[in-house]
Amino acid sequence: MRERLTDALYGLGWGAVKKLPEPVAAGLGRRIADTVWKRRGKSVLRLESNLARVLPEACPERLAALSRAGMRSYMRYWMESFRLPAWSADRVRDGFDVDDLHHLTDGLAAGKGVVLALPHMGNYDLAGAWVTTKLGVPFTTVAERLKPETLYDRFVAYREGLGMEVLPHTGGSAFGTLARRLRDGGLVCLVADRDLSASGVEVEFFGEATRMPAGPALLAQQTGALLLPVTLWYDGSPVMRGRVHPPVAVPAAGTRTEKTSVMAQALADAFATGIAEHPEDWHMLQRLWLADLESRQEPS
Repeated sequence: MRERLTDALYGLGWGAVKKLPEPVAAGLGRRIADTVWKRRGKSVLRLESNLARVLPEACPERLAALSRAGMRSYMRYWMESFRLPAWSADRVRDGFDVDDLHHLTDGLAAGKGVVLALPHMGNYDLAGAWVTTKLGVPFTTVAERLKPETLYDRFVAYREGLGMEVLPHTGGSAFGTLARRLRDGGLVCLVADRDLSASGVEVEFFGEATRMPAGPALLAQQTGALLLPVTLWYDGSPVMRGRVHPPVAVPAAGTRTEKTSVMAQALADAFATGIAEHPEDWHMLQRLWLADLESRQEPS
């Protein structure tokens, strides 16, 4: 019953919110965010706990203000996502402004393929739609399988409608397909600040241990593709901002495991730089650090 209700709510969002005028949708998102924030549920408390790692000197009042801004940012992501299928090409092209884009365009021009790795910041669906619309570059990504299956199908159809090729995260064939796209000089975009498998790479992130996916580093090693971290944020305007960080190099020496560890740490460091600058736009409402994950598994 819960799965069917969730699917119905998402369907209502895509069906109804996209018909609202943009200012009305934005205002609705802020009201929902403030209501959820005031209830101080598990997601809000987890967001504050995560933000406390980012800003260890922040007082409780500062963390509360950040979590409120974070929930508003998160709901802006959803309001935009529900409306993206109805946006004109001009609205998409004008909706994103990115610094240091030359890292991406130069990499694509070299013909060796590019892997863009992003944390859960801003609206990566909007950034992806901008890439396919403004740059005219198709790309491949992966999506976590959701329950019910109809909800997963909604997300796949939504992202494919924005010009993306979407592969399931599970099933074992995604890595090979991504590698082929890169060898053909293509673009791959992966959200990479939270490990969804049992094979993540341990990194230090804001002074504590967590795991991040090995996929971006392994793809770069195996295919020769350029690996570029990207961070996204909102600046109070209708336009989302972003930055393409300098490439993460493949180490010249070491085993594959050692190289992957070094590259994953470099990605984590780039993510940390962007998150520290715009913590309210990091939408991490789940447990992330190993200490938190392990404490959840301890018997009560």
